[in-house]
Amino acid sequence: MVVFENGSPKSRDYRRFQIKTVQGVDDYSMMREMLTRRFRRLVSPDNQIESGTSSSSKNSSWTEQPDLVLIDGGKGHLSSALQVFLELGIHDIPLASLAKENEELFVPQTPEPIVLSRNSNGLFLVQRARDEAHRFAITYHRKKRAKTTIRSSLDMIPGVGPKRRKHLLRKFGSVKNLKSAKTTEIASTPGITLKLAEKIKAYI
Repeated sequence: MVVFENGSPKSRDYRRFQIKTVQGVDDYSMMREMLTRRFRRLVSPDNQIESGTSSSSKNSSWTEQPDLVLIDGGKGHLSSALQVFLELGIHDIPLASLAKENEELFVPQTPEPIVLSRNSNGLFLVQRARDEAHRFAITYHRKKRAKTTIRSSLDMIPGVGPKRRKHLLRKFGSVKNLKSAKTTEIASTPGITLKLAEKIKAYI
């Protein structure tokens, strides 16, 4: 989830959601879960931000009402998002979806898409928001895959338990970074001796 304010990204309010209730890949269900978790706190401010987001602390932005919620997708995504809003009793936040194929904008209760001028600032803004959401998601998944790969590699090395693995993951982030690191750099990681660093280099 990305946030724009006055036409510019507001990165400190970005959030990633670890999907809890959906098995497999179901774009509509995952979106419904994310929207429910995000906007439940708007209608019930006393609720804490639950675990499974990139921030476990309270964030006042979650109780702020956005001027517009823009969904990445077409009519189906818009209908699913609208259903969440109706279930939560939200009726006063504008909702729209941007379909990538023809850059068409869909809004509730309007069967035909809104086609913005190719040179309009409005189209540029919604495209920028959509592209920023893509970038944010792709970066997250790449980091997640890199951590999974390095975790699997480290699991095979005798002497590297959960605690040491955690320190190595935090410091190097990926197998590529660990491979390119000098033995002395690896040995500077908390809990890693020079002898163990040499073993890690040999294994990877």
